[in-house]
Amino acid sequence: MALEIRALSPAAGAEVAGLDLREPIDDATRHALVAAWHAHYVLVIRDQDISIDDQRRFVSCFGELQPTRSRPGQRANPDILYVANVPIEGEIGELPEGDMQFHADQCYYETPTKGAVLYAQEVPASGGNTLFCNTGRAYETLPPELRARIDDLDVLFAYDYQKNAYHRPTTTLPDGPRAVHPAVIAHPATGLPKLFVNRLMTDSLVGLPRAESDALLQRLFDHMERPEMIYEHVWRPGDVVIWDNLAVAHARTDFDPAERRRLRRMAIRGTRLAAFKPRRTAA
Repeated sequence: MALEIRALSPAAGAEVAGLDLREPIDDATRHALVAAWHAHYVLVIRDQDISIDDQRRFVSCFGELQPTRSRPGQRANPDILYVANVPIEGEIGELPEGDMQFHADQCYYETPTKGAVLYAQEVPASGGNTLFCNTGRAYETLPPELRARIDDLDVLFAYDYQKNAYHRPTTTLPDGPRAVHPAVIAHPATGLPKLFVNRLMTDSLVGLPRAESDALLQRLFDHMERPEMIYEHVWRPGDVVIWDNLAVAHARTDFDPAERRRLRRMAIRGTRLAAFKPRRTAA
């Protein structure tokens, strides 16, 4: 397949043309896709009409499929989650309406997902856009003293979708899933530093008093959510979007809940994260 790759914004995102995901993907094309993914963090393939198996084949180019965290037997296809405000094939959609703050999928587990793919089947006339924040750029553009302050810190992520899937809770959730990760991770594929905090699911910076942690996190959130860090994807039916969950945080804009929105999601299995170790200049 002859691919054309066009950057969509300075922050992140590229559109891939010349790809029909109903067809098998050869090794050369797969390598080109993975290279483009590592370069742009978000890939957009327009005007697709794909089956579940087509989507699985595409996702497998980037890694092993990650089943959803549902109970055994709860879903007919355990690797599929519908982000939708309508029932699909007898299954209830997840996250049906409203805006969502920036987050990284499953960062509150020991092994966050490597990435995810959404296939847009129905979208509202406006709104419901996905914002992608370049967390590498966010780290690199921090003031040097702030980078030095967070380089050796860890972050506690804690969340419970059953209680509030949209906005950060004001108190720690004692019964929700939780995990600790470095505040600055080394990307598993490239080794590059990525700021690994997000407004929705970050509870605190480990070892700091709550007030100090909250103030420092607010500075980080405000910095990484600046417009120059973000690519905003406006969905069209037939869009297939894959993003690197460790290189971008993502959020959703609000939309009219009376309009139908249906996207089919699959995720890529991740691994434990390692801290980025900056090179120290000798005194």
